[in-house]
Amino acid sequence: MTPAALRHPLDPEPVRSTKAGTVFALGLVALLTGPFVGGLVPASIAIVLAGQARREAYQSGGYLTGAAWLRRGERLAWLGVAVATTSLVIAVVIGILDFASSPAGQDFGPGVD
Repeated sequence: MTPAALRHPLDPEPVRSTKAGTVFALGLVALLTGPFVGGLVPASIAIVLAGQARREAYQSGGYLTGAAWLRRGERLAWLGVAVATTSLVIAVVIGILDFASSPAGQDFGPGVD
């Protein structure tokens, strides 16, 4: 039997989840803005939406599609978080090295008491 023969005539048509496309777009924005640490906001929104979309797809019984877009978007969001975290760690290390190389205390000239 083909899948079309098993389907009831009153069943709805499968539709792609709009949240899957949104998760992908937000994940892409998170990856592109990750080096500026601004990628954390769209990444966190994408990760939350991915969980909601996954639950909705499960509850729909297979009538919501877009799982591939959802996975790709979630991966991009996590990569955006990793890039933002890496750039933040690099900035902190550069700041610590700059602070450590500066002279300590007050630096007066040779003739000042």
